[in-house]
Amino acid sequence: MVILAIDTTELTATAAITCGELPLAARQISGTRTHSETMLPLVLELLEETGLTFSDIELYACSAGPGSFTGVRIGVSLIKGFAFGRSGKDGAPVPCSGVSALHALAYNLRGLGGEPFVACPVMDARRERFYNAMFEVSSGEITRLCPDRAISAEELAAELAQKYLGRRVILCGGGTALAAAAFSHLPNVSPAPGELLPECGVSVAVCAYRDFYGTREYVRDAATLAPIYLRPPQAERSD
Repeated sequence: MVILAIDTTELTATAAITCGELPLAARQISGTRTHSETMLPLVLELLEETGLTFSDIELYACSAGPGSFTGVRIGVSLIKGFAFGRSGKDGAPVPCSGVSALHALAYNLRGLGGEPFVACPVMDARRERFYNAMFEVSSGEITRLCPDRAISAEELAAELAQKYLGRRVILCGGGTALAAAAFSHLPNVSPAPGELLPECGVSVAVCAYRDFYGTREYVRDAATLAPIYLRPPQAERSD
C-alpha cells in the first residue's frame, strides 16, 4: 500500500511517502513560513523524488489533531483536496486516514530498544496545559493506555507519580521541554532523543497503515475526514 502522509499540527511541517511501513521519501521543515506555504511544495518534491503521482497513492493520511487549530485545518484540508474525487484500481474512492497526532508521535519511539516503556507524547496546549495521551511501547508495538486529552501540568505530574512510578516514561512532542522541566522531580521520566521529539511523516504513515489493517478507527473518506479538537478555539473559550 502506497501512503502519502503529512503532519502540520505543530511547528514542524513534515511529509512522507511510504510503501506500507517502508519509507520511500520523507521531508521535514521547521521555519518561519506557514504550513500553507510549505506543505504543497514539500509533497510535490516527494512525488518527484519517488517518480509517483497522486494516482499512485492508495491511502492519504494526516495528523488530524490535536494541535495548532490553524495547522490542523491546513493538514486536513490538504489531504481532503488531494483525495477528493480520486478512485483506486477497484473503482472505490481512495481512503483517507485522520490519525491522532499524539498516537503518531508515540510511533516515533517504536524503534527504541530495551524493556517495555510508556510513551508520553505532550503538545503545548497553553495555560500550563498539555495535549497528551499515554501508550505502552513493547517490541515496536504501540498500545493506547488512555484517550487523547487536554490535561494540566499538575494533573499529569500527579498521574505520572502515582500510576507510572517504577515504569520508564519517555516524553516526545513539541511540549517536551516544558514537560521535562515540570516533571524534573520524577526520576523515571526523561525526554526522547532529539531526533525523535518532533512530528514525523513516516510515523503518521505507519500509524495509519497499522490502523487501516487493524481497528480502522481513523479511516475516513475525503468527505468525512475532519479535524480533531480537544479544546474550543481561544475566541470561544472563557478561561
